Amino acid sequence: MLVNCVAYKNGDKIADVPVERIAEYLQANDAFVWVAVREPSPAELQQLSAQFDLHPLAVEDADHGHQRPKIDEYGDSLFVVLHTLELVGGEMVRGEVAIFVGRNYVLSVRSRAQRGFADVRARCEREPELLRHGPPYVLYALMDAVVDRYFPVLEMLQTELEGIEDRIFSGQAGRDHIEALYDLKQKLMVLKHATSGLLDATGKLFGGRVPHIAAGLSDYFRDVYDHLTRLDQSIDSLREMVTTAISVNLSLLTIQESEVTKRLASYAALVAVPTMIAGIYGMNFSHMPELDWRYGYPMALAAMAVIDAYLFYRFRRAKWL
Repeated sequence: MLVNCVAYKNGDKIADVPVERIAEYLQANDAFVWVAVREPSPAELQQLSAQFDLHPLAVEDADHGHQRPKIDEYGDSLFVVLHTLELVGGEMVRGEVAIFVGRNYVLSVRSRAQRGFADVRARCEREPELLRHGPPYVLYALMDAVVDRYFPVLEMLQTELEGIEDRIFSGQAGRDHIEALYDLKQKLMVLKHATSGLLDATGKLFGGRVPHIAAGLSDYFRDVYDHLTRLDQSIDSLREMVTTAISVNLSLLTIQESEVTKRLASYAALVAVPTMIAGIYGMNFSHMPELDWRYGYPMALAAMAVIDAYLFYRFRRAKWL
């Protein structure tokens, strides 16, 4: 499905281009074409591949999808895979964007991602002095947009963790919190895979040997790298906090079980005293002096009450009850 296809020259939009006329604009030395497609069929992707003369291995990866974040260099062109993460109804949905970048073209193939890049195109068109850099700047803008969209996801996960921690420390520690924390840890792992893979790949675009097509925008790609580094560090910190929260929840569960055990032991001791006294006087021996004593019954009851009261006082003081 074609989203849009636009030709640019000297940083300005010059025309909306039908797919069959892409080759005409590719022949112009001072213009480039930016094509965006969503969920293309294999036939549509092959048609675009023929128009842009894309490398077959890159086309195969874009067609099959489910690639790791990466940047591959094919001659004078780049093939970039980015993972997109979106919040839909409080849930995290993972998509993928494959980007082909050449001297005079940019082709983005979006899969399993609802949100497009119309805002990125509008941003680039508002900055013609930067858009004059051509396809490399478009690649930077797309990568920057994808990375910026990771931050709301990270904030959502941080808020989710804070909510779970509040419930844990409010005396509601339970097994359901452990399940929620493991689910949160799984989401962090998905975010970690998206950022760490892209972090390693982005390092190829500045410093050292930089692909010729990205040579003039090292500072911009370094900015993306800095954002990814900050995200990666925040994710690691949040994962450690989740692990700590799981340990705390388990510790609180153990403490709660210990408290229940203490309480049950206290009640058992309070019941054991009258049971012992009643058991002694219920043995029906013939020679028990207290059986004929006038005050034996009230004294037995008083002994039970006094001993239980003393035990109750000690248990309360020890906070067992």
